Order: sequence, then structure tokens, then C-alpha cells
Amino acid sequence: MLLSYLRERLRLTGTKYGCGGGGCGACTVMVSRYQPSTKTILHYSANACLLPVCQLQGAAVTTVEGIGNTKTRVHPVQERIAKAHGSQCGFCTPGMVMSMYTLLRNKPQPNMEDITEALGGNLCRCTGYRPIVDGCKTFSQESNCCQANGNGAGCCLNGDSSPQRSENRYLYPDNPPLFSSQLMAETEPQVSQLFRGDRMVWVSPVSLEELIQLKTSHPQAPLVMGNTNIGPDIKFKGAWHPIIISPTRVQELFKVTKTPQGVCIGAGCSLSVVKALLEGLVQEIPEEKTEIYRSLLQQLGNLGGQQIRNVAVRMNHLAYPNSDLNPVFAAGNCILNVASKRGRQEILLNKDFFVGFGKTSLKPDEVVLSVFIPVSRQGEFMRAFRQAPRKENALATVTTGMRVMFTEGSSVVKELSIYYGGVGPCTVSATKTCAAVIGRKWDEQTLSEAYTQLLDEISLSPSHPGGQVEFRRSLTLSLLFKFNLQMLHKLWEMITPAYKPKFPLEDNKVGLIGLETNMVTFSGCHKNVWFFFQAVVKDQSGDDPVGRPIMHRSAISQATGEAVYCDDIPKMEGELHLVLVTSTRPHAKILDIDISEALQVPGVVDVITSKDIPGKKFRTFTGIDEDILAQNEVSCVGHMVCAVVADTRNQAKRGAAVVKIGYEDLPGPVFTVEEAIEKQSFFLPKRMIEQGNVDEAFDKVDHIYEGAIRLGGQEHFYMETQSMVVVPSGEERELKVYLSCQHPTYAQESIAETLGIPSNRVSCHVKRVGGAFGGKVTKTSIIACITSVAAWKTGRAVRCVLERGEDMLITGARHPVLGKHKVGFMNNGRIMAADLHYYANSGNTADESLLVIEKILLHLDNAYNVPNLRGRSVACKTNLPSNTAFRGFGVPQSMLVTENMINDVAMMLGCNAEEIREINMYKEVSLTHYKFEFDPKNLLRCWDECKEKSDYDRRRKSIGQFNQQNRWKKRGMATIPIKYGIAFSDGFLNQAASLVHIYKDGSVLVSHGGTEMGQGIHTKMQQVASRELHIPASLIHITETNTSAVPNTCPSAASFGTDANGMAVKDACETLYQRLEPVRKQNPEGTWGHDLHMDWEKQEGQPYAYYTYGACCSEVEVDCLTGDYRTVRTDIVMDIGRSINPSVDIGQIEGAFIQGLGLYTMEELKFSPSGVLYTRGPSQYKIPAVCDIPLQFNVYLLSGSDNPHAIYSSKGIGEPVLFLGSSVFFAIKDAVAASRVEAGMVGPFTLDSPATPERTCLACNTPFTQKIPASKQGSFQPWALNIP
Repeated sequence: MLLSYLRERLRLTGTKYGCGGGGCGACTVMVSRYQPSTKTILHYSANACLLPVCQLQGAAVTTVEGIGNTKTRVHPVQERIAKAHGSQCGFCTPGMVMSMYTLLRNKPQPNMEDITEALGGNLCRCTGYRPIVDGCKTFSQESNCCQANGNGAGCCLNGDSSPQRSENRYLYPDNPPLFSSQLMAETEPQVSQLFRGDRMVWVSPVSLEELIQLKTSHPQAPLVMGNTNIGPDIKFKGAWHPIIISPTRVQELFKVTKTPQGVCIGAGCSLSVVKALLEGLVQEIPEEKTEIYRSLLQQLGNLGGQQIRNVAVRMNHLAYPNSDLNPVFAAGNCILNVASKRGRQEILLNKDFFVGFGKTSLKPDEVVLSVFIPVSRQGEFMRAFRQAPRKENALATVTTGMRVMFTEGSSVVKELSIYYGGVGPCTVSATKTCAAVIGRKWDEQTLSEAYTQLLDEISLSPSHPGGQVEFRRSLTLSLLFKFNLQMLHKLWEMITPAYKPKFPLEDNKVGLIGLETNMVTFSGCHKNVWFFFQAVVKDQSGDDPVGRPIMHRSAISQATGEAVYCDDIPKMEGELHLVLVTSTRPHAKILDIDISEALQVPGVVDVITSKDIPGKKFRTFTGIDEDILAQNEVSCVGHMVCAVVADTRNQAKRGAAVVKIGYEDLPGPVFTVEEAIEKQSFFLPKRMIEQGNVDEAFDKVDHIYEGAIRLGGQEHFYMETQSMVVVPSGEERELKVYLSCQHPTYAQESIAETLGIPSNRVSCHVKRVGGAFGGKVTKTSIIACITSVAAWKTGRAVRCVLERGEDMLITGARHPVLGKHKVGFMNNGRIMAADLHYYANSGNTADESLLVIEKILLHLDNAYNVPNLRGRSVACKTNLPSNTAFRGFGVPQSMLVTENMINDVAMMLGCNAEEIREINMYKEVSLTHYKFEFDPKNLLRCWDECKEKSDYDRRRKSIGQFNQQNRWKKRGMATIPIKYGIAFSDGFLNQAASLVHIYKDGSVLVSHGGTEMGQGIHTKMQQVASRELHIPASLIHITETNTSAVPNTCPSAASFGTDANGMAVKDACETLYQRLEPVRKQNPEGTWGHDLHMDWEKQEGQPYAYYTYGACCSEVEVDCLTGDYRTVRTDIVMDIGRSINPSVDIGQIEGAFIQGLGLYTMEELKFSPSGVLYTRGPSQYKIPAVCDIPLQFNVYLLSGSDNPHAIYSSKGIGEPVLFLGSSVFFAIKDAVAASRVEAGMVGPFTLDSPATPERTCLACNTPFTQKIPASKQGSFQPWALNIP
């Protein structure tokens, strides 16, 4: 693939590996091709991980290195994204840059829709997308940026000027990238190409005759155009094709013919080309003839990311069961033109064409030449609908195309065609339903019978692959109802008054007045965004950078691709690659490991097993041992058993594939917390904390309510997967370890103990980390141990970089939690007693689970003063991959249960949850349930300011009016507070060290124990050193984190990195500054910890240094028919003391919020009934994308706040805001409650997290969900486990 060619052969490492399947956009490049017919150069973005090099004949490829760098000139796109603070960890930034750069090459002045569309195929886990969009928005005509208005000198983006500032003239196509004249040759004859690999032959014909001959000779050979299907199948599913035919140069496949009857589009045209063509036709021909075209455009707009649409062709994927286009093609009576040695023929796309899973009526040797899409006729209407886990760039759960034709002048149905995708093994026709409607009037009675018929006609097994059976079935009805609403509207416009049916016009909820508002669509780009920095102290020097919004110190180099990540380190001489072999059984004894066949694979050097470990064969976390490599038993699918080392990664993969492990299954694997409770499968100790007398208090309250909520896990999805290179020095048993890790000291200790050598022989180096979020501590150290054993045994450098699927399988996730509550409260809403139980699914090893369940209990009060409070938590031992630390470390789970309890109390009393929150909030200096005194003044200030700035009261009334006027969409709003303890509860972890060098030329080198993961710690340390040494930040360089320079470091976690390391840097600089006092006097014109603890026996202590406070108000709009939602507005007020760098801190706030939004509304880990993780990449696991940013997103920093417990009165901010994403969850629940009222249902109800469209739709309890019969539990095996 192009990606490996760029990175390994050409050493152009700015293009990143993120997923390998075209789902994240980290590998985006620009491909340019000369178009002889128009004598222009076509530019398009593409995923390098899917582009075969042999398919790029005649193309020019531009990478991020090719558009700008710090040595010559930085391109405006690179510069503006950096200066808009759109690069944190930076791993996704080159891909973002190239997507935007390509857009500007094609459209120098894009609008906001163009920008969001261009970025739709790129994922970012750090920033929350807002600053990336803001940087790109400066190129838009809609932007108010100074640069766009011609005031570049005083631009708001200038801030800290970068070297070699670019000029806008380098932005536009009058200065195109180098495009060889040889690539423009028109007369050079085309010849077929053949490439032979070790296991595969790639053939590229140039004529249709040659293509047909090849297909005749090799009927099973796939045709590859964009490689968006075959490529991932080969990579992830192990598919093998001895011959691949790539007809990208067969011109007949790219012809477009327009006729009065319709348009014939060549099968080789990419989806982007088809989209552009249809957009042109919609503008050219009368509107009544464009029904099918507009339906196709609606689907194309959400189908894949821009990079996928630019290369993918739909004609080679006609067998997809959940295709977005097939139902439209079929319902629209489209015709395929195919050819074979038998000649040409036309095939109507109808129910007979789709014959089974992955099968159509096409014969193996037939080639699709084109598809004919007819124009629509008088009285003919068509619509397309889809529902997907994410609004854009996600495979549809259910998709449909519906076409109706009415008899002229009446509402009688002449023709009706309905096709669905996602509800069967292939595209399905609702033939019987259509037959029941044809010939009848389109009215309520007809459609009511149609729903019943449709329910009988399209049924799914309870164990249907993909699950979501009730949801899918309800969607078939809901989408037909949406079609019904729109057709009623059309009939009202079309039919003359004498023939108009009687519609209940007086009822806005069901009639046609205001019907458009009932036809739910979510449109609109990223709108208004406000973020407010704090003012620096009045008398602060202008040279003092502390408190100022300084750009991330590595942002420019990250945007140019020059920033070096672990896998960007050049390959060493004789370097080997390591691939892990993992268990395929959830709970079994290992009988034998047969490596003989693996050792015969060319290039394989060795296989590492537990027997090769010279030192300790296990690691101990929280007092519980975990094997580095499984010795006698495996306890989950994904348990690491051995590792293959080979000359190349592909050879290591082939070797790993033939390692044979003999198993003897052990009885009774445990997967869910319910099973763990039943079998008493726990990691001890359990934890409990109590204040007051809960049992007595329950006897004295007015009401008691018991409820529960389930919270699913969350994959870290850091953009850079686990990566490391171990280099043996060759003397005195020294090792240099380069890795992407949050805790290099722990990795150093682990490697030393594993190899049986002193720690002083191991040095760990961390330059930067491409995202971590807690997921690069424990498992990283274990994988580093395995890699070190391989390097130790072979005496050669060994590189281990996990693929995305391996990473997700092996490294664990956020703990899923089952939370139960019993709450006693008074009529006025005052909560007098609460008893909460937390069951965390820890997986197969303890990891950090015991610390997580402790932190769960320490935060169960959140912002509320409950006089009688009891919490109990337990870590459940199951046979799933071990879960680990994740941003928030149990707090997001803990507080969700608490806030759900508050919500239930409000619903019991029939009031808004915000009223109950205010009644029970801490009001004055108070003791927590662990007897720690604090002042909630700033908590209350955040709450009040959030309500004020969000205009809560007015909007709450407006939402009530909106919900009264709309039946099928509802709005909801929720305001959530947070009180988050900062620091580690174990005092020894709250230490740090720093090494500061001052050189004779006046430059300063700073090394500290924190790792840069995108949170801006290096930038802040530079600011600290600048203040303390009284020198410009430009004289200060922050070097890599290195255990040889700063030993015994603590993890960069718990939002405490800046606090600890900042004080260390400050102390070192103060010492040096004092030492230099005599020098300064001699030449005056010269230039140049906390004692924290927690006693669980006494249930008291001071586990935190201080609290970070905040509040968040979010408003959503929910489509009750599909469960889709849109965040209309979010307002956040955070108390972060006096920020060292407001731009960095606001970036952390926004990024954490969007990550929390993902946790609570869309991210789902799915496991099979045998414990196999289904969701192993961006195609199955959906994190928020640019389409998920709130339409209005406002961030405010609380003014006038001081914090004497941290450096410069700042506060930790990395983790707390993640929980505020739950405001979207509770806003959705508020909207769902409004829908349930329409169904006559009031009071508390269960909505588990995440509030996916499935859960939201079913909870709305519309008439369509009520029609779906529930499957009897225990009568079938579900497709996926219900975790926790």
C-alpha cells in the first residue's frame, strides 16, 4: 500500500498509520491526475492505507511534507490549524491538513459546508474538533477572521509568531505543487500492466475487451477500483485472491451519457464524481424530474468520508446487505448495463437481482459497465432515509429507498416500490406491502394496514447478525411513516381543492400545518462558538508568558509532519518486527504451543514464549499478579500467549497466523457483572464508605425509590496505537527503549525485572505520545517487557507497533459499570439518604481496577450534600480483556449513577432535575463523606454563571413550547455540576523532578518527568521556566522524557502532571536563578508536593489536594422516530484557578467534553456470546466526528479564582470535564421523557448509557416501537452480550 511505501521506502513519516482501514483519515494524502479531455489537473484526497502503489500510474501524490515545513516555508493551512490551537497530540494533524489543503486546491474560497464535508473523514480524539474547524474557517468567505478580511498583520491567529511565516499567495492553484510534464502526456500509448508479488498477481487492463477476457479466464478474481472493500477484507479478514483485476484505466467504465430519459453513469466513476454529476443535473433539469437524483444525493452525502467517496465505486459493491444506494437504485427502477464474452445485456435492479448474503444475480464473469438512472415522471415521488450509529461516515443500521406514483389528480397509488437495507442478508423488497397499497388512496387507513403488513413481511431472528433487532424492525415502520408524512405534504400541494382529502389541519402535531417541522432532519454546520480567556494580573510583565494563550510548542512541527512519534524513528540495522499471538478462547488451559510451522515461514527469526523470560514472568498491580505471557492458562480472548519476531511485519504476521495453540476449555466462563455476582467472582478487597445512618434515615423520609443504570465501556482510541522500539546496546546489558507511554519509569522497572537486570541498565525515552487517556501505562509496560525479551534474546533491535484491531482487543478499555441506587427524599426534593452500589467489570486481571473502585466511592457525592450516604463498590473478575485506567478513572461512571438518581427523584416529584440539584448542592463550608473540609463557593458560582450564560430559564420555557407543538421530535435540556478531586490519593505518586541546564550561549534545556500526550505539558513547562528565569520562551527547549535524565517519575495522569512537574521545574529554575545572582549583578545589562492519603478502615482522609469545579448546560433535539439527536447548544463554565495557558486548557475542556459525549451517547463495545470483541476499528466502533460538535459551543473560565495548592494558582483540567458530556445524555433523557408523556407514560424510566439511537428510539415508546413484539429472554442466544 502507498502508506507503507511512503513511510518505509521514502521515509516520509508525516503520513500516519491510524487504523489501516480508511476510517480515521490520519494517512490522508492528495492524489493529482491530469485530465486530457479538459486539460486540467484533478486533485482529490485519499487514504494512503487503501491506495495500492501499482494503481497510481500517471498520478502525482502530495504528502504533508510536500506543502510546507519549518525549514523553508510553512503552508497557511498548517499554520492556521496550529495557531488556532487545533493540534494537541498532533497525530491526526497531518491528515487534517491534507484534507483541507486538497479542498483549497479545488475550491480556494470554500464555505463552511465544504469544510465540514472535507474534514468528515478525519477523526481526532484530543481537540473536540472546534479549534480545527476554526483554523480552517479562516479560509472561508463566511469567516470573520482578520486574515480573511485582509488584515493579516494584526490577525487574531498570530499570537506567537512562527518561523518562516507563509503568504497567502502560496495557497492558491496559481502555484500548484510540482506535477511532472511526463504525467500530462496525451499521446503516449496505454499498455496493460502486470505486477507479481509473493502471493498475488495484480493486472491492470486498458481496454474493455481485455477486461472481459481476463474476467472470463478468472471469473473469481475481484475487480478493484478504489480498494475500499477488497483491501480491508485482505487486511482484516485474511481474504486471499491470487489474481486481482484493476480496471481503473478502462475508459469505457468512466463514460457518462445524458439523455431526456435519464443519465447513464459509468461503473468506474467514483462516488464523488457521481455526487458532483447529480448535483449538476438537479440544477439543470426541472425539479419534478429529479426525485431519484435528489434521493441518491441525500444518501451520498453521508456515505463514507470524503477520502472514501473520492475513490470508491458503488457498482462493485452491489451485494452489500446494508448498502445506502442499492435501495434507491432498486426503488428507482435503475438498470445495470453488463458485459461478458456472451455480449451485453441490461439487468433491472429489482428484488430478483439481490439473491442472498453477498450475492446477486450477476454471473462471475460479468462486468458491470454502467448504471442507468431514469428521470422521475409526473406524479412520481421518491425519498431515501437512513439511520446510522453516527450521523456521517458510518455504515447504516437501516437504510431505505421509497418511490410512489399517484394517479393524476388523485391520491390513488399507481405504483409503489419500497426497498430496505440492513434488515436481511441482502437488499429486501417489501413486495407484499406495496401490493396491499397499490390501487388504494394514500390515507391513514391504507397506511395503517401497510404498517401491519410490513411488520409481517420483514421479520428478523432475535439472533440476527448485528443485533438491534427490535430497533431495526421499528425503523422499517418509522421510516415508512416519515415517507407517509412527506407524501401527505406533496399530495396537499399537488391535488386540486375539490379532490383534497380531509386532513386535521387544526392539529399542528399531526396535520399539515407546520408539517415540515415534524419531518425531522438535522442540518447545519458548526455555528457560533465562544470561549473566554482570563485576563492576566494587572502588573504582570509583558514578557511573562504565564496566563497567556500560547500556541502548543510543537503545533507547527506536528502540522508539517516533522514531529517524530515512536514509529517514525528510522529503522535500525538488522531491526526485527514483533507480532503478538493471542488466545482465541475465553477460559482454557494451554496444552501445548506448536511453533514449528511458524519458524519455517521465510523471514521469521524466533518465537518468544514465557519460557524465554529470564527474570520475573509476571507483573504485580495493586498486589495481584498478571502474567506477562500466558504460561498455563488463558482467561480471555486476546490474552497474550507468545510473540513472533521476523525481518518484516508481514512476515511476522504470517508466522503468527500459523502458531498452533492447543487448548482445553475450562467450564463456566464469566462475562457480565451479573454472572460475576452469581459466582462471587471478584478482585478483593471490596470497598465501602458511609456517613450518617442510612438505614435509619430511610425510615423517616417521605419517599423511597430504587433504580439502576448500566454504563458501557469505552475504548481509548488514541490515534497512535501502542508503539515501541527496543535497542540493545551490545555492552553491559544496556537497553534503550523508545516508546509511546504515560509512565516511562514503570516501563523501565518492568523491563528490568523481566530481564533480571538493574534499572540503571534500562533507559526509556518518550518524545511525545499520540494520545493516551490512561491507556498507555500498564499494558504498554507489559508489551514493552515482551519486546525487550525479544531484543534480549536475539541481540537485535525489535519494533512492536500494534494494529488498531490488535490494540483494541488486547489493551482493555474504560470499566463498564452497573450502578444501583436506593434513595430516600422529602416532598420538597431534599435527599436525606442514599445507598449506592457499583459493580465494575474489571476483565480477566486486576490491573488498576481496585484503584478505580476506590475513586468511584470518593466521588459518589459529586456536588451534593447528602447527610446519610453509603457507597459500596466491587471489581468483578470476568473473562473479558482486562479493563484499565481511562480519563476520569471511575469518576464518569460514579457520577452518572448519582446524577441518574437525582434525575429519578425529579421525575418522581414531577419537576425539573435542576431544581433537585440546587436543593441538594453543597451550600457552605462542608465535610465530604470522607471527612475532608472544603468550600463550595466556586462550585456555586460555576452553577449560577452557567445558568445565566446559557439563558437557562428562557430556553427551558421555549423547549416546553416546542415540545407541545411537535409530536415526532422533542427537545431536552440538562445542566450538570461537577466537583472533581485533583491528584493521586496515594501521596507518593504526587511527586516530580526536573533537570534544567543553562548553557553558555544563554539557551536553556529542560527535562521533566511528565510525558507530552497533547495536553500541552511541555508548553506549560516552557512558560514556567520562562517566568522563573526571566528569559524569553524562545530560549527554552523541552527535551524528551528520559528516565536517564529524570529518574523515578510518576505517571502523567490524574490531571496532576502540570501541578507536580510545574513545581519541579519552578524549583529547579529558582535554584539556578539564585546561583546566577552574582553573574547578573556583575553584568546587569546581560541578555540571554502534597501529603495526601486515604484510610479505608477509618473511612476518612485527604485523598485530593483540591477540587476542580464546573457546570455544563446542553440542549438537544431528538428524532423520536429514529433516535437520532443533535446537540443544539452547550455552555460550559469551569473553575480552573488562574490558568497557566488558557488556550491549552480550553482545548482540554473541549476535547474532554466531546470524549464524554462519545462515552454517554454513541461509543459501544460489543462482545460476542463467547467473549470475542466485535468492535475492533473505526468501521465498527464510532467515536465522535466533526459532525457531532454542538451547533453552538461556548466555554467560559471562571474569573477571580485562586488556588493556593498548585503552581501559579492554576488547577488540573485534563479529566474533570469529561463527565460533563453527560449533560447531553440527560438532555436526551429529558427529550425522551417528553415523548413518553405523549404515550401516556410518566415517572422514572430506564435509559442506559450510552444513549445510542437504538436505546433512545425504543425509550421514546412511539406507536411504532410499541408494535414490535419483544423476544422472550432465554429463548435465543443474542448476537452480542449486554455488558456490563
